[in-house]
Amino acid sequence: MRIGIVCYPTYGGSGVLATELGKALADKGHMVHFITYQQPVRLNAFHANIYYHEVQVPTYPLFDFPPYESALSSTMVDVILNQKLDLLHVHYAIPHASTAYMAKQIVAKQGRVVPFITTLHGTDITLVGKDKTYAPVVTFSINESDAITAVSENLRDETYKSFQIEKEISVIYNFVDTQRFSRRNLPHFRQAIAPNGEKVLLHVSNFRKVKRVPDVVKIFKQVRDAMPAKLLLVGDGPDRPTIECLCRELGICEDVRFVGKQEQLEDVMSISDLFILPSEYESFGLAALEAMASQVPVISSNAGGLPEINIPGVTGYMGDVGDTDTMAKHAIHLLQDEALLARVRHGAWEQAQRFHIDNIIPQYEALYEQVLQNQRKAQLL
Repeated sequence: MRIGIVCYPTYGGSGVLATELGKALADKGHMVHFITYQQPVRLNAFHANIYYHEVQVPTYPLFDFPPYESALSSTMVDVILNQKLDLLHVHYAIPHASTAYMAKQIVAKQGRVVPFITTLHGTDITLVGKDKTYAPVVTFSINESDAITAVSENLRDETYKSFQIEKEISVIYNFVDTQRFSRRNLPHFRQAIAPNGEKVLLHVSNFRKVKRVPDVVKIFKQVRDAMPAKLLLVGDGPDRPTIECLCRELGICEDVRFVGKQEQLEDVMSISDLFILPSEYESFGLAALEAMASQVPVISSNAGGLPEINIPGVTGYMGDVGDTDTMAKHAIHLLQDEALLARVRHGAWEQAQRFHIDNIIPQYEALYEQVLQNQRKAQLL
C-alpha cells in the first residue's frame, strides 16, 4: 500500500506513535509518505520505503497567523496525486482530520477517491477539542473520517461522551518496540548519575500542567527523605520554572537533574529504578509503557487510560490524582523491598510484551484493508 501519514513531528505521544507506525509499515514493504511541517524527531535514519514531504507555509503581511491548514491540505493533495497514495492516516484530530477532509474533496474533483483514517490521541479530544471554538469542526471531521481509532478504551468512551459521533471508534492501543526499549547494563552511565548507589527515579513529559510535574518533585522529596535517591527529569516545557523553584524550596536541587529532551530515551530508562507519572489525564501513557518494556516499574495516577496498562502490584502502583502521599508510600515500599522490586520489574516487562509492535501493526493493516475494501464496494454501487 501507499500510505500518507500526517502528524505533529514533536516528542509528544501522537507524533512518536505515528512515526514508529510509519517505520514499522515501511519495514513490512509498504510505501510510507510523511506529511508535516518538519521532519519527525524519530524519523532519524534512511529507509528505502519512507518519504518525507515538508509543508511549506508562506507568510504574507496580510495574515496575522500563517494559514497552515490551507498549506497542509494543498500538500496532501500534491502528495496524493503525484505519489498515487491509497489512503491517508492522520494522527491527532486538530487540524489534521479537517485538512484531510478538504484534501479528499479536492482530489475527488479530479477523479481520485482517497479515504482517510483519523487516530485520536488524547488532548485533541479531552482538552483542545472540547473548546467551543473547535468543537463543531472536530465533530464534523471525525464523522467524515472513513475510519476512526482511539489509543485506549478510555479515550474512545470520552470521545463518545463529549461529541456527537455517529460512527464506530475502534480501539487500537499504542505499542512499544521492545527491542529498542529493553534493559541494558550501562554501569558507567549509572555511576555518573548515582555514584553512591542511590535509587534513580525518572519522569518524562512535556512539562505541561496536565502532567503535574510538581507532584513528581513532591513524591521524590518523600522518597529521598526515606533513602538516598536521584531524580531525572526528561523533557522541557512551560512548567519548568515552577518545578525549579519547588526544588529550591524543598532543598533537593543537588539530587534533581534536568536533562532536557533525549532522543536516546532507552538508555535513560535502562539506569532507572522507578518511573513516576502522576498526570491529571493520560489517554494511554506511552512513556510509562516504554518504561515497563525497560523493566522499570511505574508509579502513576489512576487517570484516563493508565489503569489499562498499569496493574497495581504487578507493574507498579497507582494513586488518585494529586494524592502524592499515597504514591510516595507505594514508591518507598517498592524501592525498600528488593524481592518485590525484582518481581514487579518482571511484571512490567511481561505487560509490555502485550503491546509489542508486532501485535499492533497487523491491526492497522487489517483496518487499512477494510477501509479500501469498503471504498471499492462503494464505487461499484
